[in-house]
Amino acid sequence: MLTGQDQVWLNEVIDKISTKMDWVSEKSKYKIPFTTINGTHDNRIVDNPSGTVTDEINWWTNGFWGGMMWLMYHETGNEKYREIAQISEKELDRCFEEFYGLHHDVGFMWLPTSVANYKVTQNPESRKRALHAANLLAGRFNLAGGFIRAWNDIDHTDTRGWAIIDCMFNIPLLYWASEETGDPRFKQIAMKHADTGMTAFVRQDGSVNHIVEFDPFDGGIVRTYGGQGYEEGSSWTRGQTWALYGYMMSYMHTHKDDYLQTAKRIANYFIANIPADGVIPVDFRQPKEPKREDDTAAAIAACGLIEIAKVVGEHEKNLYLEAALKLLRTLDSTRSDWTTNDDCIIKYGSGSYHSANHHHAIIYGDYYFMEAIFKLKGNDLYLW
Repeated sequence: MLTGQDQVWLNEVIDKISTKMDWVSEKSKYKIPFTTINGTHDNRIVDNPSGTVTDEINWWTNGFWGGMMWLMYHETGNEKYREIAQISEKELDRCFEEFYGLHHDVGFMWLPTSVANYKVTQNPESRKRALHAANLLAGRFNLAGGFIRAWNDIDHTDTRGWAIIDCMFNIPLLYWASEETGDPRFKQIAMKHADTGMTAFVRQDGSVNHIVEFDPFDGGIVRTYGGQGYEEGSSWTRGQTWALYGYMMSYMHTHKDDYLQTAKRIANYFIANIPADGVIPVDFRQPKEPKREDDTAAAIAACGLIEIAKVVGEHEKNLYLEAALKLLRTLDSTRSDWTTNDDCIIKYGSGSYHSANHHHAIIYGDYYFMEAIFKLKGNDLYLW
Protein backbone atom coordinates (compact mmCIF):
# COMPACT_ATOMS: atom_id res chain seq x y z
CA MET A 1 0.00 0.00 0.00
CA LEU A 2 2.95 2.34 0.65
CA THR A 3 6.11 3.16 -1.22
CA GLY A 4 9.30 5.12 -0.63
CA GLN A 5 9.62 7.36 2.40
CA ASP A 6 6.23 6.33 3.80
CA GLN A 7 7.34 2.71 3.94
CA VAL A 8 10.58 3.64 5.69
CA TRP A 9 8.62 5.69 8.23
CA LEU A 10 6.14 2.85 8.76
CA ASN A 11 8.91 0.34 9.47
CA GLU A 12 10.45 2.73 12.00
CA VAL A 13 7.14 3.18 13.81
CA ILE A 14 6.54 -0.57 13.96
CA ASP A 15 9.99 -0.97 15.50
CA LYS A 16 9.15 1.69 18.09
CA ILE A 17 5.83 0.04 18.93
CA SER A 18 7.52 -3.35 19.31
CA THR A 19 10.21 -1.92 21.58
CA LYS A 20 7.71 -0.10 23.77
CA MET A 21 5.23 -2.95 24.04
CA ASP A 22 7.99 -5.39 24.95
CA TRP A 23 8.57 -3.74 28.33
CA VAL A 24 5.14 -2.14 28.89
CA SER A 25 3.44 -5.51 28.51
CA GLU A 26 5.57 -6.99 31.28
CA LYS A 27 5.09 -4.00 33.55
CA SER A 28 1.30 -3.99 33.16
CA LYS A 29 0.87 -7.75 32.78
CA TYR A 30 -1.73 -8.11 35.53
CA LYS A 31 -3.55 -4.84 34.91
CA ILE A 32 -6.46 -3.64 32.81
CA PRO A 33 -5.37 -0.04 32.20
CA PHE A 34 -7.45 2.95 31.14
CA THR A 35 -4.97 5.84 31.50
CA THR A 36 -1.62 6.63 33.07
CA ILE A 37 -1.00 8.29 36.43
CA ASN A 38 2.42 9.93 36.71
CA GLY A 39 3.50 7.87 33.74
CA THR A 40 2.29 4.51 35.08
CA HIS A 41 -0.74 2.59 33.89
CA ASP A 42 -3.68 2.64 36.28
CA ASN A 43 -5.74 -0.51 36.82
CA ARG A 44 -9.49 -0.94 36.44
CA ILE A 45 -9.30 -3.96 38.77
CA VAL A 46 -7.15 -2.59 41.57
CA ASP A 47 -6.75 1.05 42.54
CA ASN A 48 -2.97 1.30 42.84
CA PRO A 49 -1.02 2.03 44.92
CA SER A 50 -3.52 1.46 47.75
CA GLY A 51 -4.42 -1.99 46.48
CA THR A 52 -8.11 -1.54 47.22
CA VAL A 53 -10.54 -3.36 44.92
CA THR A 54 -12.70 -1.07 42.79
CA ASP A 55 -16.02 -1.59 40.99
CA GLU A 56 -14.62 -0.77 37.56
CA ILE A 57 -14.38 -4.25 36.05
CA ASN A 58 -17.38 -3.27 33.87
CA TRP A 59 -15.64 -0.16 32.49
CA TRP A 60 -16.25 0.01 28.74
CA THR A 61 -12.59 0.29 27.71
CA ASN A 62 -11.51 -2.88 29.48
CA GLY A 63 -11.09 -4.85 26.26
CA PHE A 64 -8.48 -2.62 24.64
CA TRP A 65 -5.46 -3.78 26.65
CA GLY A 66 -6.19 -7.37 25.64
CA GLY A 67 -6.67 -6.19 22.06
CA MET A 68 -3.26 -4.55 22.07
CA MET A 69 -1.74 -7.81 23.24
CA TRP A 70 -3.45 -9.75 20.44
CA LEU A 71 -2.15 -7.25 17.89
CA MET A 72 1.35 -7.78 19.24
CA TYR A 73 0.96 -11.56 19.27
CA HIS A 74 -0.13 -11.47 15.64
CA GLU A 75 2.78 -9.19 14.75
CA THR A 76 5.55 -10.99 16.65
CA GLY A 77 4.39 -14.53 17.41
CA ASN A 78 5.72 -14.03 20.94
CA GLU A 79 3.71 -16.24 23.29
CA LYS A 80 3.92 -13.78 26.15
CA TYR A 81 1.44 -11.48 24.40
CA ARG A 82 -1.10 -14.28 24.06
CA GLU A 83 -0.70 -15.16 27.72
CA ILE A 84 -1.12 -11.55 28.87
CA ALA A 85 -4.19 -11.07 26.65
CA GLN A 86 -5.85 -14.08 28.25
CA ILE A 87 -5.34 -12.69 31.75
CA SER A 88 -7.63 -9.73 31.19
CA GLU A 89 -10.14 -11.84 29.25
CA LYS A 90 -10.58 -14.14 32.25
CA GLU A 91 -10.87 -11.18 34.60
CA LEU A 92 -13.83 -9.92 32.56
CA ASP A 93 -15.82 -13.05 33.49
CA ARG A 94 -16.75 -11.22 36.67
CA CYS A 95 -18.74 -8.77 34.53
CA PHE A 96 -21.11 -11.56 33.56
CA GLU A 97 -21.49 -12.57 37.19
CA GLU A 98 -22.29 -9.02 38.33
CA PHE A 99 -24.43 -8.28 35.22
CA TYR A 100 -25.90 -4.95 36.31
CA GLY A 101 -22.92 -2.88 35.19
CA LEU A 102 -23.10 -4.15 31.59
CA HIS A 103 -24.71 -2.14 28.80
CA HIS A 104 -24.27 -1.52 25.07
CA ASP A 105 -20.46 -1.54 25.22
CA VAL A 106 -20.07 -5.31 25.46
CA GLY A 107 -18.76 -5.23 21.90
CA PHE A 108 -15.88 -2.97 22.89
CA MET A 109 -15.15 -5.35 25.76
CA TRP A 110 -15.35 -8.79 24.14
CA LEU A 111 -14.46 -8.24 20.48
CA PRO A 112 -10.78 -7.39 21.23
CA THR A 113 -10.58 -10.12 23.89
CA SER A 114 -12.74 -13.22 23.44
CA VAL A 115 -13.53 -12.88 19.73
CA ALA A 116 -9.87 -12.16 19.08
CA ASN A 117 -8.82 -15.18 21.13
CA TYR A 118 -11.28 -17.44 19.34
CA LYS A 119 -10.21 -16.19 15.90
CA VAL A 120 -6.57 -16.90 16.69
CA THR A 121 -6.71 -20.02 18.88
CA GLN A 122 -10.23 -21.49 18.47
CA ASN A 123 -10.54 -21.47 22.27
CA PRO A 124 -14.08 -22.79 22.98
CA GLU A 125 -14.33 -20.84 26.25
CA SER A 126 -13.66 -17.61 24.34
CA ARG A 127 -16.39 -18.49 21.85
CA LYS A 128 -18.82 -19.04 24.71
CA ARG A 129 -17.94 -15.72 26.34
CA ALA A 130 -18.37 -13.83 23.07
CA LEU A 131 -21.70 -15.44 22.24
CA HIS A 132 -22.95 -14.68 25.75
CA ALA A 133 -21.99 -11.02 25.25
CA ALA A 134 -23.67 -10.99 21.82
CA ASN A 135 -26.91 -12.25 23.33
CA LEU A 136 -26.76 -9.52 25.97
CA LEU A 137 -26.29 -6.90 23.26
CA ALA A 138 -29.10 -8.29 21.12
CA GLY A 139 -31.36 -8.17 24.17
CA ARG A 140 -31.02 -4.38 24.25
CA PHE A 141 -32.69 -3.96 20.85
CA ASN A 142 -35.79 -1.76 20.81
CA LEU A 143 -38.15 -3.07 18.13
CA ALA A 144 -40.33 0.05 17.91
CA GLY A 145 -37.43 2.41 17.21
CA GLY A 146 -35.04 0.02 15.51
CA PHE A 147 -32.12 0.86 17.80
CA ILE A 148 -29.95 -0.67 20.51
CA ARG A 149 -30.44 1.06 23.81
CA ALA A 150 -27.41 2.90 25.20
CA TRP A 151 -26.33 2.65 28.82
CA ASN A 152 -28.63 1.92 31.73
CA ASP A 153 -30.36 4.67 33.72
CA ILE A 154 -27.78 7.35 34.53
CA ASP A 155 -28.13 9.29 37.81
CA HIS A 156 -31.89 8.63 37.79
CA THR A 157 -32.19 9.88 34.18
CA ASP A 158 -34.59 7.80 32.10
CA THR A 159 -32.48 6.52 29.18
CA ARG A 160 -34.84 3.84 27.89
CA GLY A 161 -35.04 5.60 24.52
CA TRP A 162 -31.40 6.66 24.20
CA ALA A 163 -29.08 5.46 21.46
CA ILE A 164 -25.54 6.67 20.70
CA ILE A 165 -23.29 6.71 17.66
CA ASP A 166 -20.60 4.79 19.58
CA CYS A 167 -22.70 1.63 19.26
CA MET A 168 -21.64 1.28 15.63
CA PHE A 169 -18.49 -0.27 17.13
CA ASN A 170 -20.46 -2.73 19.25
CA ILE A 171 -22.68 -4.20 16.55
CA PRO A 172 -19.78 -6.04 14.86
CA LEU A 173 -20.15 -8.45 17.80
CA LEU A 174 -23.60 -9.25 16.40
CA TYR A 175 -22.28 -9.68 12.85
CA TRP A 176 -19.67 -12.07 14.20
CA ALA A 177 -22.29 -14.03 16.14
CA SER A 178 -24.35 -14.59 12.98
CA GLU A 179 -21.26 -15.55 11.01
CA GLU A 180 -20.22 -17.97 13.74
CA THR A 181 -23.58 -19.60 14.45
CA GLY A 182 -25.46 -19.21 11.16
CA ASP A 183 -28.32 -17.56 13.07
CA PRO A 184 -29.41 -14.47 11.08
CA ARG A 185 -31.15 -12.67 13.95
CA PHE A 186 -27.92 -11.13 15.27
CA LYS A 187 -27.05 -9.66 11.86
CA GLN A 188 -30.64 -8.50 11.38
CA ILE A 189 -30.51 -6.52 14.62
CA ALA A 190 -27.13 -5.03 13.75
CA MET A 191 -28.28 -3.92 10.31
CA LYS A 192 -31.52 -2.46 11.63
CA HIS A 193 -29.54 -0.39 14.14
CA ALA A 194 -27.15 0.74 11.39
CA ASP A 195 -30.06 1.61 9.10
CA THR A 196 -31.71 3.67 11.83
CA GLY A 197 -28.43 5.48 12.43
CA MET A 198 -28.08 6.58 8.80
CA THR A 199 -31.14 8.82 9.16
CA ALA A 200 -31.25 9.54 12.90
CA PHE A 201 -27.56 10.22 13.52
CA VAL A 202 -25.81 11.10 10.26
CA ARG A 203 -26.54 14.59 8.96
CA GLN A 204 -26.55 15.59 5.31
CA ASP A 205 -23.13 17.26 5.56
CA GLY A 206 -21.54 14.10 7.01
CA SER A 207 -21.42 15.32 10.61
CA VAL A 208 -23.17 13.20 13.23
CA ASN A 209 -25.20 13.47 16.41
CA HIS A 210 -23.82 11.79 19.49
CA ILE A 211 -27.06 10.94 21.35
CA VAL A 212 -30.52 10.49 19.87
CA GLU A 213 -33.50 10.00 22.17
CA PHE A 214 -36.36 7.93 20.77
CA ASP A 215 -39.74 7.29 22.30
CA PRO A 216 -39.14 3.77 23.61
CA PHE A 217 -42.79 2.83 23.10
CA ASP A 218 -43.57 4.09 19.59
CA GLY A 219 -40.05 4.70 18.24
CA GLY A 220 -40.35 8.33 17.18
CA ILE A 221 -37.38 10.68 17.61
CA VAL A 222 -37.80 12.91 20.67
CA ARG A 223 -34.61 14.99 20.47
CA THR A 224 -30.84 14.92 20.10
CA TYR A 225 -28.15 15.72 22.68
CA GLY A 226 -24.65 17.10 22.35
CA GLY A 227 -23.37 14.36 24.63
CA GLN A 228 -19.60 14.36 24.80
CA GLY A 229 -19.32 17.15 22.24
CA TYR A 230 -19.51 20.90 22.73
CA GLU A 231 -23.29 21.28 22.47
CA GLU A 232 -26.39 19.95 20.72
CA GLY A 233 -25.88 20.19 16.96
CA SER A 234 -22.10 20.34 17.22
CA SER A 235 -19.59 17.83 15.87
CA TRP A 236 -17.85 15.72 18.51
CA THR A 237 -14.84 14.37 16.65
CA ARG A 238 -14.60 10.97 18.29
CA GLY A 239 -18.28 10.54 17.49
CA GLN A 240 -17.42 11.30 13.88
CA THR A 241 -14.85 8.52 13.96
CA TRP A 242 -17.19 6.01 15.63
CA ALA A 243 -19.49 6.66 12.66
CA LEU A 244 -16.78 6.80 9.99
CA TYR A 245 -15.09 3.53 10.88
CA GLY A 246 -18.30 2.04 12.28
CA TYR A 247 -20.19 2.24 8.99
CA MET A 248 -17.14 0.88 7.25
CA MET A 249 -17.27 -2.10 9.64
CA SER A 250 -20.92 -2.68 8.75
CA TYR A 251 -20.02 -2.53 5.06
CA MET A 252 -17.22 -5.05 5.55
CA HIS A 253 -19.62 -7.52 7.20
CA THR A 254 -22.60 -7.01 4.87
CA HIS A 255 -21.33 -5.41 1.61
CA LYS A 256 -24.38 -3.15 1.70
CA ASP A 257 -23.39 -0.18 -0.46
CA ASP A 258 -25.39 2.32 1.62
CA TYR A 259 -22.99 1.70 4.49
CA LEU A 260 -19.93 2.38 2.33
CA GLN A 261 -21.45 5.57 0.95
CA THR A 262 -22.32 6.71 4.47
CA ALA A 263 -18.78 5.99 5.67
CA LYS A 264 -17.40 8.00 2.74
CA ARG A 265 -19.71 10.95 3.40
CA ILE A 266 -18.61 11.08 7.04
CA ALA A 267 -14.97 10.62 6.03
CA ASN A 268 -15.17 13.46 3.50
CA TYR A 269 -16.58 15.76 6.18
CA PHE A 270 -13.83 14.70 8.59
CA ILE A 271 -11.07 15.21 6.04
CA ALA A 272 -12.39 18.65 5.14
CA ASN A 273 -12.12 19.67 8.79
CA ILE A 274 -8.65 18.32 9.62
CA PRO A 275 -6.59 21.32 10.79
CA ALA A 276 -3.40 22.19 8.93
CA ASP A 277 -1.26 20.81 11.76
CA GLY A 278 -3.15 17.48 11.79
CA VAL A 279 -4.13 17.82 15.46
CA ILE A 280 -7.80 16.97 15.95
CA PRO A 281 -9.95 19.06 18.34
CA VAL A 282 -12.50 17.49 20.68
CA ASP A 283 -15.29 19.03 18.60
CA PHE A 284 -15.01 20.44 15.08
CA ARG A 285 -17.46 23.19 16.10
CA GLN A 286 -15.96 24.09 19.46
CA PRO A 287 -14.79 27.65 20.28
CA LYS A 288 -11.19 28.51 19.45
CA GLU A 289 -10.48 28.90 23.16
CA PRO A 290 -9.97 26.98 25.34
CA LYS A 291 -8.03 24.78 22.96
CA ARG A 292 -9.11 21.18 23.58
CA GLU A 293 -7.74 18.31 21.53
CA ASP A 294 -8.31 14.57 21.21
CA ASP A 295 -5.63 12.41 19.64
CA THR A 296 -7.77 9.31 20.06
CA ALA A 297 -10.13 10.64 17.38
CA ALA A 298 -7.20 10.93 14.99
CA ALA A 299 -6.15 7.32 15.57
CA ILE A 300 -9.67 5.94 15.12
CA ALA A 301 -10.25 8.02 12.00
CA ALA A 302 -7.02 6.73 10.48
CA CYS A 303 -8.22 3.14 10.86
CA GLY A 304 -11.46 3.87 9.05
CA LEU A 305 -9.80 5.91 6.32
CA ILE A 306 -7.37 3.09 5.57
CA GLU A 307 -10.23 0.60 5.27
CA ILE A 308 -12.10 2.90 2.88
CA ALA A 309 -8.95 3.29 0.79
CA LYS A 310 -8.84 -0.50 0.35
CA VAL A 311 -12.20 -0.71 -1.43
CA VAL A 312 -12.60 2.50 -3.46
CA GLY A 313 -11.28 3.15 -6.95
CA GLU A 314 -7.81 4.44 -7.68
CA HIS A 315 -9.05 8.00 -8.22
CA GLU A 316 -10.39 8.10 -4.63
CA LYS A 317 -7.87 5.93 -2.84
CA ASN A 318 -5.19 8.56 -2.35
CA LEU A 319 -7.63 11.01 -0.75
CA TYR A 320 -8.32 8.66 2.15
CA LEU A 321 -4.86 7.16 2.44
CA GLU A 322 -3.09 10.52 2.47
CA ALA A 323 -5.44 11.83 5.16
CA ALA A 324 -4.74 8.76 7.30
CA LEU A 325 -1.00 9.19 6.85
CA LYS A 326 -1.19 12.85 7.85
CA LEU A 327 -3.00 11.95 11.06
CA LEU A 328 -0.65 9.08 11.92
CA ARG A 329 2.54 10.99 11.11
CA THR A 330 1.33 13.81 13.36
CA LEU A 331 0.61 11.39 16.19
CA ASP A 332 4.01 9.77 15.84
CA SER A 333 6.06 12.95 15.57
CA THR A 334 4.52 15.28 18.14
CA ARG A 335 1.81 13.48 20.11
CA SER A 336 3.48 10.27 21.28
CA ASP A 337 5.87 9.17 24.02
CA TRP A 338 8.39 6.59 22.85
CA THR A 339 10.50 6.75 25.99
CA THR A 340 10.50 4.58 29.11
CA ASN A 341 9.14 7.51 31.13
CA ASP A 342 5.49 6.78 30.35
CA ASP A 343 3.54 3.55 29.83
CA CYS A 344 1.37 5.14 27.15
CA ILE A 345 2.12 5.90 23.50
CA ILE A 346 -0.55 8.48 22.61
CA LYS A 347 -0.46 11.32 25.12
CA TYR A 348 -3.29 13.76 24.47
CA GLY A 349 -6.72 12.19 24.66
CA SER A 350 -9.94 13.84 25.90
CA GLY A 351 -13.00 11.91 26.99
CA SER A 352 -15.44 14.72 26.25
CA TYR A 353 -15.46 18.47 25.69
CA HIS A 354 -16.91 19.36 29.09
CA SER A 355 -14.96 16.84 31.16
CA ALA A 356 -12.76 18.15 33.95
CA ASN A 357 -9.54 16.71 32.51
CA HIS A 358 -8.08 16.92 29.03
CA HIS A 359 -4.97 15.93 27.13
CA HIS A 360 -4.14 12.71 28.96
CA ALA A 361 -3.45 9.14 27.92
CA ILE A 362 -6.48 6.96 27.16
CA ILE A 363 -5.90 3.29 26.34
CA TYR A 364 -7.94 3.21 23.13
CA GLY A 365 -5.68 5.91 21.70
CA ASP A 366 -2.80 3.45 21.87
CA TYR A 367 -4.94 0.57 20.60
CA TYR A 368 -6.25 2.34 17.49
CA PHE A 369 -2.87 3.88 16.70
CA MET A 370 -1.36 0.40 16.75
CA GLU A 371 -4.24 -1.02 14.70
CA ALA A 372 -3.84 1.70 12.07
CA ILE A 373 -0.09 1.20 11.81
CA PHE A 374 -0.47 -2.56 11.36
CA LYS A 375 -3.20 -1.95 8.76
CA LEU A 376 -0.72 0.07 6.73
CA LYS A 377 1.66 -2.88 6.86
CA GLY A 378 -1.08 -4.94 5.20
CA ASN A 379 -0.98 -7.89 7.59
CA ASP A 380 -3.13 -6.73 10.47
CA LEU A 381 -5.30 -8.85 12.74
CA TYR A 382 -8.81 -7.49 12.19
CA LEU A 383 -10.69 -7.72 15.50
CA TRP A 384 -14.00 -6.05 14.53
